[in-house]
Amino acid sequence: MKTPRTVLVALLAGVALTACAGPGDEPASPSPSPTGAAPVTSQPDPAPSASPSRPDPTWKGGPSTPPGVGGTTLSGTIRAGVEPNCLLLDDHLLVGGPRDLLKAGAKVEVTGRPEPGMMTTCQQGTPFVVESARPA
Repeated sequence: MKTPRTVLVALLAGVALTACAGPGDEPASPSPSPTGAAPVTSQPDPAPSASPSRPDPTWKGGPSTPPGVGGTTLSGTIRAGVEPNCLLLDDHLLVGGPRDLLKAGAKVEVTGRPEPGMMTTCQQGTPFVVESARPA
């Protein structure tokens, strides 16, 4: 009676571990199908080198460009947020952009896109990804 119980526990543990495997936990080489052919698997597209909604960290600023589709231009005086390194412009949290130009007290015009779902460490304002900025 002890042997069937041990086998049952081992079988359930194996099933539980198999159920925990995620979609990316597939074997390195696919096993052949009953017809002898390897199954077709789709590979994810490689990520682009620069996302259009994220600023380039090497960007040094320059003239403001017109906003693209879904883009917005804001202008005004930047104020400091309550957390360190958090800058706000008209209740928008400025994310990215040239930090030598974007400082508390600076009058600027920035172009970019609001990203309300973006997570930040700043607890104020709607995140606004800066694509370009210039002094106002």
